This record gives sequence, structure tokens and C-alpha cells, in this order.
Amino acid sequence: MTRSRTPRSSRALAAGLVLGLLALAGCGGGAPGDDRSATQPADQPAGQPASTSPTAEEATAGAHAGDHHAEAAKPVKPKKLRAGETRTTIAMPASYTPDAPYGTGTDDYRCFLLDPELDRDAWLTGTHVQPGNPEVVHHVILFQVTPDQVEAAEAKDAAEEGEGWTCFGGTGLDQFQDVNRSSWIGAWAPGGEESVVKPGYGVRLRKGSRVVMQVHYNLLAGQQPDTSAAQLRLAPGNRKYQGLSTMLLPAPVELPCRPKHSDGELCDRDAAVADVKERFGADGNTADLLYFLCGGEPRAGQTQSCVRTLGESITIHGVAAHMHLLGRSIKVEVRPGTPQAQTILDIPVWDFDDQGSRPIEPITLQPFEQVKVTCTHVQWLRDKLPAFEGQPDRYVVWGEGTTDEMCLGMLQVTRP
Repeated sequence: MTRSRTPRSSRALAAGLVLGLLALAGCGGGAPGDDRSATQPADQPAGQPASTSPTAEEATAGAHAGDHHAEAAKPVKPKKLRAGETRTTIAMPASYTPDAPYGTGTDDYRCFLLDPELDRDAWLTGTHVQPGNPEVVHHVILFQVTPDQVEAAEAKDAAEEGEGWTCFGGTGLDQFQDVNRSSWIGAWAPGGEESVVKPGYGVRLRKGSRVVMQVHYNLLAGQQPDTSAAQLRLAPGNRKYQGLSTMLLPAPVELPCRPKHSDGELCDRDAAVADVKERFGADGNTADLLYFLCGGEPRAGQTQSCVRTLGESITIHGVAAHMHLLGRSIKVEVRPGTPQAQTILDIPVWDFDDQGSRPIEPITLQPFEQVKVTCTHVQWLRDKLPAFEGQPDRYVVWGEGTTDEMCLGMLQVTRP
């Protein structure tokens, strides 16, 4: 690990993001009032996608989506520190060469335990993830490891040969990830920059805390070594800041094959889910577990959504989204279906290489009010993108891989 400090010196703290979650048990209310009919256009038979014929403009956009990953990862100059802030750099102690951990698949998720050497409490006021080899790094997430978890994290690190450990989904340190109060403290995906919280806010880091850096490696781009790092922007822990946390809003993905391609062996949902589980082990259960969180049952269609009912008051300060290469659009709403409904994020044409978070004017929601995420995915993009070359249609469900899919909204929130 390397470590450096810069003495003294907006945009809400963001996920550049993503993902992996879950295990959703105990993660808050279901979705009363969720209209599952929204998952299928009214004029389409159940199980059939809406029009798959892109316009010329859409086809052009699709042809370029996701094809300049390394360009989007070029280093940028860090933002100026504010009074009293310092920077600490945490980095993988040695390079890691990714590989498919279960012998099949095109992705590797690896967790690295890093020590910011906190000798007193601090506020995390920004993160700047620095992918070492952006050709193979798909995304990075930083997780807080509280002092009481350090021993378990060290044991997990020591249990596997080489740097770090395999960690599809979360870090593996918690049996269940709490999507309402995620341990995420920062992230990077293409288009993400240094994230800095607005003055007076931060994520509380206790003395002795560690950080897990989870790196998703895209093996379709090769198996080149990587040494990624991150800069943490810190403020003194005795300041009276408001504590920020990340709330995750996942929704199912149930994208069927196109009718002319539906004879493929993975066009059956059960076969597609079994394939995901084979490639990602126990963490491949997300496609089914999401229905414990969102309610309803699997229903094929290009557009899917999830409504969450809040169990406590929150104030939203920032919002971000994450999908993969077949993502077409994503929207996050608060108080959906009411006269007070408000859209806080609307991306009508998804760009994988532009996943930065958006600050918003603070919105306070009360218990029993709702938030909703809606995503649309399309199969025709696989005809346009090099990542899918030679890959036939498949029934697409939530999966950790580059050519799998996700639907995820992220909220940066404070609580009373």
C-alpha cells in the first residue's frame, strides 16, 4: 500500500458507481401499489418485446456506446482541497492478473483490503478512484470496513492465494447487504470523476477502519495485470458534519430473446438463470432474490421497475444510475403515482461511458412514501457492440458480467 498526504487546502458525493448487491433479506419494505403491468407495453403479447427496430439515430448512438471505455478513464486533475482536508492514497500492494474464478465466464470480481491508517475518527468528504488498467477494469466500488469487521476481512484475505479474494456481489463480509444503508463509500465507472461532497457533509470513518476495493475485471478485454488505487479526501472527525450514506435501488432485468432468435438454448429463463449461477456461484441468485424486495414475479419485457416503500425519513442529495451495454433508458422517481410525483433522474438514451452522479436540490421523504426505478433494455444493441460479437441472443437477467445486465439507481441520502 502507498500512502500520501497533502496538507490543507460541488457536487454531491456520488457513485460513479455500480453495483453488485445483494442478498436482500431484511432490506426494507416491499412494493405495495407497484403496477407490474408497466413491465410490458399494452399492445404487445406477454413475453414479447416491444419494437426492436432502432431509428437511424438510435443505431448510431448504439454503435458507439461502450466502445471508448479507456478514453473515459483518462486521469483528471484532483479538485482543490478545502480548509483542514487532507488526502490519503490507498492502493493495491501488488499487481493482480484477473482470471475467471470458477473456470468459466468472462468476468472476475476481486476484493482488496486496504488500510488508510486512520489513527482517529475522520469524515470522508470525497473519493477519487484511479483504475490502474482501464482496458480491463469495468468498474470499482469502495466499501467501508468497520473496526469490528477488520479481523474477519483479514482472515478472508489470507484464505485465498494472491492478492485479495473473489467477491461477486458484495464483499462477502456481511451475510446480507442492507440496500437501504449500503457500506458503499465511493465508486468509479466510465465517466466518473473525483466526487466531492458539499460542505458540511461526509461519511463517518471510525478510527481503525479499513476499505475494501472491489474491482470488476472484464476478461473480454484480456487478462492484463492491474494495480488500481483511490484517493480519499478526509476532514477532521470532530467537525459537526451530517452523515451521508448510499441507498441502492435495484430492479429486475427480464429481457427476452427476439422472436427470430428465440430458438437458442439460453433463451429459456430457467436455463439463463442456471448459467448465471454457474458463472458467479452463490452470488448468481440476484435475479430471483430481487422479487423479495420488489414484489411480483418474473415477467418478460424490455421495461422493468421496482417500487420501494420507505421505513424512515430520508433527504436525497444526489442520484446516479447503472446499467450495462444493453441498457437503453433509466428513470428514478419519488412519490410515484401521486400528485407530488417527481422525476429526479431521467436518462432517455443510456451511455455506459457517462455514469457520473447528479446532485439535486435536497428532497425529504417521509415514512411510507415511495421511490421507483425503471429501466429499459434492448436486444438490438448486441448487433452493434463489439462485446457481443459471436454471442447469440439469450434471455437476459440480472448478472454480474459485462454482457449480463443490471438496473440500479443510487441515492446519496442523510437521515434525521
